[in-house]
Amino acid sequence: MPDHIHILVGLHATLSLSDFMKELKTSTNFWMKSSGKFPDFEAWGEKYAAFTCFYQGKEAVIEYIKNQREHHKTVDFKDEYRSLIKENGITIDEKYFFDD
Repeated sequence: MPDHIHILVGLHATLSLSDFMKELKTSTNFWMKSSGKFPDFEAWGEKYAAFTCFYQGKEAVIEYIKNQREHHKTVDFKDEYRSLIKENGITIDEKYFFDD
């Protein structure tokens, strides 16, 4: 996708999500810029979102990720993200949401 990426990872309980994201963004930044495969890439955004899933639901998440390009042709990412947050009983604090 041109403006976001979905990944599925398994993190050991001793590794914090914020440390993982920092390492992921730091270690891939140079490659993204220099590989030539992502000519429009300037930098990773400051924000990220993370959700958990049951192990038994892993295959459904993998299929979603494989088909995200098709999926986002009919469902706007921001609308889908808002729905996912609300479906999980989380109140959206707009100051931490998207900068439009």
